[in-house]
Amino acid sequence: MRHSILLPVNATRPEQVIPFANLVKWGGAARLWQGQGLVLDSHQIVGWLAGSGIRVPAGFGVSLMPYRSPYNAAIEARSTALATGHEVVAGYGPGSLAAQTCAMGRPYPSQLTACREYVTIVRDLLDGGISDREGEIFSAKAQLMPFHKPEVSLGLGVLRERMAELAGELADVAITWMASAAYLEEFLIPALRSAKERRPEQPVKVTAYVPVALAGPDRDMAKLLRATCGGHIQFPHYQAVLRRAGIRVTGDGGPDDVRALVDHGIFLYGTAEEIHQRLDAYRALGVDEVVLNVTGVGAVHGPRAAASDLYEILKAAP
Repeated sequence: MRHSILLPVNATRPEQVIPFANLVKWGGAARLWQGQGLVLDSHQIVGWLAGSGIRVPAGFGVSLMPYRSPYNAAIEARSTALATGHEVVAGYGPGSLAAQTCAMGRPYPSQLTACREYVTIVRDLLDGGISDREGEIFSAKAQLMPFHKPEVSLGLGVLRERMAELAGELADVAITWMASAAYLEEFLIPALRSAKERRPEQPVKVTAYVPVALAGPDRDMAKLLRATCGGHIQFPHYQAVLRRAGIRVTGDGGPDDVRALVDHGIFLYGTAEEIHQRLDAYRALGVDEVVLNVTGVGAVHGPRAAASDLYEILKAAP
């Protein structure tokens, strides 16, 4: 099982990313992952790093579909792979209903249909052919300028079983967020396996984002957890997924929420060795890659502390 890192700061200058990219180049991390860029665009950050001579494997988990057409998504993914010279994992997700409404004026009529049509068109384009599809939500009659096929793996953000089945059918990578090992084992892995039976020649890989933080005398576990997960647990769709896993949260980030998320392995807190002991559960399930998420440390203690936590956890990897 590989250990990768999530960029833990909301960068406003590309230079702020260098220490974390160097953890991939020199520190043992397999890949630098980013979510949807909120200030600087995630793909442009990787392009800037490549232009500066720091070419590292990149992952995007997930880029929100309402903010880019399938054609633009394919251009971004191919450009990043060509600029870095490394495989890119281009992960997509529909985002929340609120995000869809803000970007498009209305939500997708079907989340699964939107994802199916979107990823299919992106794959057509990256494969070098003409995408000639008339869909309910996304349509295309287009082709990228011919060039050799880039090393791009397509991913889908996965929260529930039906999206896991779709990822198993269409994607190369299923990207999970705030999913404990127990939830993966009971719900998501069986759904992925059912799709694998229909597509045995190319089974989907699993990349799991895992919120973590090192314990210390200056650390407040509850504060770190709220900074890492507090925004997400306010969304109804995340609360619904947590309830499926037997985790009830109010969304206010209070003591009961903190206790529930820690006790059920959503947020891993302790020494580097203790964190790896908890990560062993993901390894046992056959998870291909875990993405260490120390955004809470970055928000509370700053980017230097976040980089230090990542270095210590990576150094302790078995």
